[in-house]
Amino acid sequence: METWMASELPEQNNTSEVASPKAKKQEFITLDALCEKFLTYGEPEEVETIRRAYHFAEEAHRGQYRKSGDPYITHPLAVAGILADLQLDATTLTAALLHDVVEDTRVTDEEVVRHFGAEVAALVDGVTKLKRIKFDSNEEQQAENMRKMFLAMAKDIRVLLIKLADRLHNMRTLRFQPNDKQLRTARETLEIFGPLAHRLGINTMKWELEDLALRYLNPHEYYRIVHLMAQKRQERERYVNEVIELLRDRLRALDIQAEVSGRAKHIYSVYRKMVGQGKDFSEIYDLFAVRIIVENIKDCYGVLGVVHTLWKPMPGRFKDYIAMPKANMYQSLHTTVVGPHGEPLEIQIRTWEMHQTAEFGIAAHWAYKEGEQRAEGKFAQKLAWFREVLEWQQDFRDAQEFMETLKLDLFSDEVFVFTPKGTVIELPAGSVPIDFAYRIHTDIGNRCIGAKVNGKIVPLDYRLRTGDIVEVLTSKHSYGPSRDWLKIVQSSQAKSKIRQWFKREKREENVARGKELVEKELVQRHRMDARAVMTPAYLADVLSKFNFAKEEDMFAAVGYGGLSAAQVATRLIERYKRDHQETNLDALELELRDRDKPTGSGIRVRGVDNLLIRFARCCNPVPGDEIMGFVTRGRGVSVHRVDCPNVVALRAEGNRVLEVEWATSADQAYHVELEVTALDRHGLVNEVMNAVAETKTDVTAVSARVDVKRVAHISVSVRIRNLEHLRAVVERMKRIKDIHSVRRVTQ
Repeated sequence: METWMASELPEQNNTSEVASPKAKKQEFITLDALCEKFLTYGEPEEVETIRRAYHFAEEAHRGQYRKSGDPYITHPLAVAGILADLQLDATTLTAALLHDVVEDTRVTDEEVVRHFGAEVAALVDGVTKLKRIKFDSNEEQQAENMRKMFLAMAKDIRVLLIKLADRLHNMRTLRFQPNDKQLRTARETLEIFGPLAHRLGINTMKWELEDLALRYLNPHEYYRIVHLMAQKRQERERYVNEVIELLRDRLRALDIQAEVSGRAKHIYSVYRKMVGQGKDFSEIYDLFAVRIIVENIKDCYGVLGVVHTLWKPMPGRFKDYIAMPKANMYQSLHTTVVGPHGEPLEIQIRTWEMHQTAEFGIAAHWAYKEGEQRAEGKFAQKLAWFREVLEWQQDFRDAQEFMETLKLDLFSDEVFVFTPKGTVIELPAGSVPIDFAYRIHTDIGNRCIGAKVNGKIVPLDYRLRTGDIVEVLTSKHSYGPSRDWLKIVQSSQAKSKIRQWFKREKREENVARGKELVEKELVQRHRMDARAVMTPAYLADVLSKFNFAKEEDMFAAVGYGGLSAAQVATRLIERYKRDHQETNLDALELELRDRDKPTGSGIRVRGVDNLLIRFARCCNPVPGDEIMGFVTRGRGVSVHRVDCPNVVALRAEGNRVLEVEWATSADQAYHVELEVTALDRHGLVNEVMNAVAETKTDVTAVSARVDVKRVAHISVSVRIRNLEHLRAVVERMKRIKDIHSVRRVTQ
């Protein structure tokens, strides 16, 4: 394998693609080069099918061009080239060449079947997006495309491999897309496709996808790291060469055949360490690792002994992924030692077979020519997580909820715990004994009444840690799972099983509970008359939207947690408002008079007296902001800031816009929500609250979360008198150490 240093990547003013020197070569691969690459591992008689697929695709895409100006056929050809690097079979390369013909040309599924067979057609269909179906939002379309891909992948994992290669080439050529498309694609790549490549163990794809995504999402930090790594290149290479020569001499003396090489960390991993651990680049010493590849497992442990003889191992930094492989089949020994010059040095030790798996993941093992029996037998367990997705995705009626759960599962770290008999069970980080129980068996989860960890009874919300030995306590007389379990379990599998139990066992209770929750949502949150909104006609619309046959099915779903009451209420209100567009509007316009009077809310509305005034929550205006009024349907006048994103749509309905202004006598507080972004550290929230208190400002609510990059997002709701008061609060908060930004939230 070719090794490379991150400092070899291009400078910022270079327009070539990044992450690997191979990227530029692969972007413009030719048909002959593709066939030559395939012949290094494939059968000569299969080359004709690949050539035939290329000419078929070239004809179908004739006249189509990419944003770069290149003929469109260069894209499927590049995708096939990426898959050939993974040594995938001729059927996969054929489908890769044809993967866009059904979606973007007049070619039909039937034609693909006729010319290339049902197997190729099924792969092409699995990758094809659902463009011809109209969706309410981009999130819903993305979710349904992902669902379709997972369903196709359940039958053939090659669907996902083609999709990953497709995304990788699109990322390599993303510079030709408009800025908003670059950001959207890069974010989706970092949230979905990079983690998917990791789940499949294809590190060559994962690293490049992550680096390319970071280049567009945070170019300043990306190029800063590139230049800083370039500055240390000579020093690092001298150090690595010294370590490599020392290891080679010692291994030769012991007659151990090994290849020793240096591996630079990829840029995104350095960025994550800087953000997650709050370190400056100068504080990161392990910018590289030394990799040792040997012939067999016995030599792996022999080499480990040699390494620990040469240098002192750092406590807590040894990981044996050979005895306990990762879920994506990755195997290797990892140890960090105090190197020759006193700096931490990471060393990875593996066999050649393990190395192939580490680089190419499931693609290194998926031998299609050996038949489906091997795939179903040996590798089904390796795809356990994907099978789980197929189970729990059916519980989500809302596209956005499905995507958020998928991202959470993709990003979650793992913990490895043991059964009393020593079997290793992998769970998402943060899992509790209930997650463990459902991973063992559904019935064990449903009858769980307690748990022991390392021989001691623990509460069911105990967070499991790697190495724990877990024993589940069950009872035949158990009443089944509690609804509170849904709040503490971490794995989507456990949540899905719990929901299924409530769906099956307590249908009548779920129907009553669901209906009650929807009515409560309408009355308490939206101040609506539930009887007026929950009519058969309006409910029929909601049933159609969420694909339910009967009202009872929908209310049952709300009752067991498969659908939220807020989703149902929102749909009902939308339909109600469409049918009552003119209600109160005409009456309000008849009362308009040519006079200006304060309304008692600190707002003066031209021509209207004693009118209900409501400050829009999307922008939360305060005195000093430029504002405008908008006549709502049944809820008085809504006051917005003129720079509110919703104002553009409101101005289109000119007959409902009113002139409003701040009344000079107004002396009251107004709700404003601020979002603080900062580097996560201990005591940060307390410092933010103390800063607000110093400005004599009331806080009505505060919440905080930390994302996967270890960036803290703190939402603070405050009561503000005017714009000057708001600026004083923001300026005080910005003086806190590690605060990146403070912004006023506008939905």
